[in-house]
Amino acid sequence: MEKDKRFVKATYEIMEQLLNVEDLDEALSQSLQTIVRTLDSKAGVIWYLDRNSDRLHSVFHIGPSDISNTSIENGIGIEGVVTKTGKSIMISDAETDPRFEPTVFDDQGFKTRSMICVPLNNSKETIGCIEIINKNNGALYEKEELELCEHMANLAAFTIDEKGLDVDLGEDKKVLCSLKDITKEYPSGDGFLKVLKGINLDVYEHEFVVVLGESGCGKSTMMNIIGGMDYLTSGTLLIEGKDYSHPDDAQLTAFRREYVGFIFQSYNLMPNLTALENVRFIAEIAKDPITPEDAIAKVGLSERADNYPSQLSGGQQQRVSIARALVKNPKLILADEPTAALDLNTSKEVLGVIQEIVRNNDTTVMMVTHNPEIGKMADRVVRVSNGRIASIKRNIHPLAAEELSW
Repeated sequence: MEKDKRFVKATYEIMEQLLNVEDLDEALSQSLQTIVRTLDSKAGVIWYLDRNSDRLHSVFHIGPSDISNTSIENGIGIEGVVTKTGKSIMISDAETDPRFEPTVFDDQGFKTRSMICVPLNNSKETIGCIEIINKNNGALYEKEELELCEHMANLAAFTIDEKGLDVDLGEDKKVLCSLKDITKEYPSGDGFLKVLKGINLDVYEHEFVVVLGESGCGKSTMMNIIGGMDYLTSGTLLIEGKDYSHPDDAQLTAFRREYVGFIFQSYNLMPNLTALENVRFIAEIAKDPITPEDAIAKVGLSERADNYPSQLSGGQQQRVSIARALVKNPKLILADEPTAALDLNTSKEVLGVIQEIVRNNDTTVMMVTHNPEIGKMADRVVRVSNGRIASIKRNIHPLAAEELSW
């Protein structure tokens, strides 16, 4: 009986907030707070579907992690399935439900146990969804709680339909690299292992992108395809509008040599060449390089230019590898776990160099890492899970490298 009273009170409160409203944004935010409070939940999100990009965007959220400016591909994950089908989903126990994959809240130790996700259906179409996650007391959600969320969603969709919702989807930028429905399969026994299962991602000019994900999720495979070090199985890869989906050997060699710089976890320096000579070697085969001396100076190693790799620390060797990537004057630099072998302070020094390159050069940097802390310094954070893009988040105020800690 007490629960029934709380639910009736919540329903009237939400009706009052949404139907007698001047500020729709504030009303939706308050309604979400009402639902989260009434169900005694840890987290809640209102997702809005942008039909142009076919992505869901987080417009209001409550919870342990900041998922502002996060987007999810329509049809991917529980949120995307609900919006795609227009039907509610209640997961009583995420640990045993085969439909569930970790939510965008799970980046910082938050573990989803139980959730409700209901569509925002107006008179014509599904325009988003409302997601409520985890009860504070650890209990699982029940059918009557799903029904309360559906009542709110119906009222919210009606109000949005009547008044419209102005959603900030971020700054428009020029696309440098575009991946459309990229898949990658490798022979495995009598069949094939599908590593990438339909990657859709745009990488923009002059941005720093961090790609996160567990080992084996496909993040390095995706980067290798972008960098011309591996071939896609199906889909389309466009670089500045030019199709590189199935390049011949000559095109691939020219692309790697002239367009892309690489930074690896293992520095891959030639031991019999000095730091400057390692950089000069790459400059000599590049189409439009900067001077090796300038590249070495940009990473702060002018005084160590004549030292051999064995005479340099790990951080200094990684700086040389950054200079070697930069000397090509590339449009795109790809970095694969560049700080994995370094301690915290050295990692921050190397990351600071990379951050300065993005700020001061006509270059985009895409970095693959398993360390979510590094994502805080990026313009955007792309999370890969099980061969798909799980989420994309814009950082409005990226941290400086020296502010990171792990």
